[in-house]
This record gives sequence, C-alpha cells and structure tokens, in this order.
Amino acid sequence: MDADEFRRAGREMIDYVADYLENIRDRQVTPSVQQGYLRKLVPEKAPQTGEAWEDVFADVERVIMPGVTHWHSPRFHSYFPSATSYPAILGDILSDAISGLGFSWTSNPASTELETVVMDWLAHMLGLPEHFLFSFKGPGGGVIEGSASEASLMTILGAKAKAIRETKAKHPDWTDGQITDKLIAYYSEQAHSSAQRATTLAHVTGRGLPTDEEQSLRGSSLAQAIEEDRAAGLIPFYVLATSGTTPHCAFDNLTELGAICQAEELWLHVDAAYAGSAFICPEFRHWMAGVECVDSFNFNPHKWLLVNFDCSALWLKDMSLISQALDYNCPIIRPNPDSGEAMPDFRHYQVALGRRCRSMKVWFVLRMYGVEGLQKYIRTQVGLAKEFEKLVQLDDRFEMMVPVRLGLACFRLKASGEANMRLMKRINDSKRLFLTHAMLNGQAIFRFTAGASRTNSADIHHSWKIIQEEATDFLKGESDQKK
Repeated sequence: MDADEFRRAGREMIDYVADYLENIRDRQVTPSVQQGYLRKLVPEKAPQTGEAWEDVFADVERVIMPGVTHWHSPRFHSYFPSATSYPAILGDILSDAISGLGFSWTSNPASTELETVVMDWLAHMLGLPEHFLFSFKGPGGGVIEGSASEASLMTILGAKAKAIRETKAKHPDWTDGQITDKLIAYYSEQAHSSAQRATTLAHVTGRGLPTDEEQSLRGSSLAQAIEEDRAAGLIPFYVLATSGTTPHCAFDNLTELGAICQAEELWLHVDAAYAGSAFICPEFRHWMAGVECVDSFNFNPHKWLLVNFDCSALWLKDMSLISQALDYNCPIIRPNPDSGEAMPDFRHYQVALGRRCRSMKVWFVLRMYGVEGLQKYIRTQVGLAKEFEKLVQLDDRFEMMVPVRLGLACFRLKASGEANMRLMKRINDSKRLFLTHAMLNGQAIFRFTAGASRTNSADIHHSWKIIQEEATDFLKGESDQKK
C-alpha cells in the first residue's frame, strides 16, 4: 500500500468508524455467535500474496462485527464504561503513525515531555496534592500505565522493595526471601480482583478486610488487622484503598486509613479506576478526602474521561521508590543527557521496556473538550443514573439496594437472588441490553451503569422499558409454574 492508497483507505475507514459510532444504537448489543465462529470464516493459513484493501475492508462486517460486543452502545450497561471520543481516536492515529518506543527521553523526547505535561494537567483537574506534580520539583510525578491492575502491581512492587530495605536495616541477617515471606498487604473485601492478583504476582500475602454497612473500608478494620498480624510475626507494608469499588461504587475512608498508614509506616495506594474521573468536578471531591496522606493514586481516563483504552494515570509521591525496584538498563539504551531539565525514564515504571505515546490522545481530548466540557459530560452521566434510580423507585416490583453513586445504580427485583439471576439472564439473552450483577449481603443484585458516551435520557427510558417488559414476562412465567 503506497501513500495514495493509504489516503483513500484511511478516508474510507474514518467514514466507517464515524458511521459505526453514530449508528451504534442500530446494532445488537451483544453478539449471537458461538465460540470458534471466526476460525470458520477465514482460511487456515495467512495469504501467500497480499490482498487488496477492498477485500480486507469487506471482511470487517463479515468476520469481525458479528463477534463484537458493542461497549459504546447506549444499551450497554455492564461493568464500567469504556470511554472513546473522536479526539482520542485522532490522537491514537498520530501516535500509531509516529510509533516511537518512548522508554527514555532520548528515544522519544516529545513522548516523555508530553506525558509529564498531561499528567500535571490531570492532577490539577482532579485537585491532587502538589507533591504529585512534576512542576513541584520534588520526588513525585506521574506515569501513564495500561490499566489500574498494572498500577496496583507497580505500587506493590515499589512498596515491597522499600519494606525489604527498611527491614534489612533492622535485621541485617535476614534474607530477602525471609522478609518477603513475612510481608502482608491489605485491601477491602470489596476491592477489585486485581488487588489479590497484584499480591500473587509480587509473591506477598494479601488479606481482604471487612467493610462497614456502606461497603467502605474503615480505619478500625485496618488497625485490628495490623495488630493481629504484627502479633503473628508478620510485616504489614501496603494498603490498597478503593475509591469507587466495582460492585457498588463504594468509597474506602482515606482519612482514617491515611492516618493509620502514616503512623504505622505503610504504603497507601488509592485505586480510583472508575470514580477518579468524577473528581474533576469539585462537588464529588468529598469522596477524595484524605488524599493528602496517600503515597500513590490511580484512575483510568479510559473508563470515563473520553480517552479510549488503554490509559491509566498513576501518580507517586516519590517516583524513585518504584524506579529503584524496577530499574532496567542495558548498553544499547542511551541514557538521558546530564544537562537540562531532569526527565523520567518511563521504562522504570512499568513491566515492559517499550511503551506507546498514550499521552497524545489525552492531550487531544483535554484540549478539544476543555475542563468545562469534560465536567459537563460527567455531570450529565451522573444525572442519567439518578434518572434511572427514580424510574426504579416508581415500580414497586423493584427496589434500589444502595443509593446511586456517580453513574452506577444497584437495584433488584423483590425476589430471591436466584430469581434475579434468572431475570438477568433473560434480559441479556434478549440481546437488547447487557447487564452484570454484584453480590450484596449474600444476594445477587443488578448493576446498571449509565456510561456510554452517547447515552441520553431517551436511552435510559428505553432500557428501563425493556427491563420492565422482561420482568413482566418473567414474573408471569414464574407464577404459571407455581400453578
């Protein structure tokens, strides 16, 4: 493909993407294919000679689209949102064209410097403490990871290395392995599974702690665990607090946890993967109270800030604590120049050596929407979830299980957990909506997110009508079975 062919194909693909997103309501939310469907539609081996663009493009609808779950459909209410926007897509196009592996300043100066700028921009937008800013000229700063799971792993590895150094200073005769066997990290029982996975990958013990009636991890629960584990000869070293848990969008108490972590010298990391985007609106920052006490903070612009996957912003109070754990150098990698402003080598803050210029799409989005435009978007989404809550409350067959928090509504049919699961399967099997469930007090409940970027009030009412219709038929069938 030469440049002229690329221009023609590019225009065709851009038109296709725009048409796909603008007309996404016309598509079935989830696919009807069976596992293994795609292999039956393509040859067993790659073509020996190159094919024409027209043939490849034609297979997008024939091969790919039948198996797509349309995350950006206004009928997609599962998990948490997966953001996208035209500015973000344009930013990724440029990043893909440049395709520089920005593992150091020298390898791609623009990539490194733009990342430091947009991380400071985002920190200002969220109201984070200044010690997280590059412009503060302290040891803190930020880095864009691929996901919140990676951010949790990076911070726990940094905390582990710090704990080993500090313990060796007290017990020089202990080996790294002996110390590692005693390390224990904490997180809420409501935390994402990636918290437990991070402890597994870091080869340390993880302990889930009980929450209060608001599904929040409190200081008393942490303090009791620390006392028990120290008495058992273990070394508490790390706490992962969640701001906006996956099941119910609950918020751990950072003020209480922060005071304990500072007193006990534990690393406190905040996973605000979903909810963090909302903190660009001052009225939601009360859930961030205590953030001045944390050692690291993470959220995913790719969830709710109109930046497409992957893009996870991680700030560190002291970046050297991770780089010391993950420092990687080899002769072929040219070091940063000694003169001029000090720039981070971002390869020291991730698993991989090479990295994409994810900051490009963030830069495009922040410039083209502006802070006010993004705030309006978040507030609209929160309003849609509140609108859904009112609809649920008008139907006495259903009940809200927790108050709406940001863009998540948790509700249930007034029936057993098993009945709610059967109703959800019925709704999802219709392919008209896609919902997921959570557990609350041992009972299954529905999770309804109002997060797709094109969702509007009419979509919320349409989705609720589908839920009501399916519930009516479901309850009739349940009643008929009992007769």
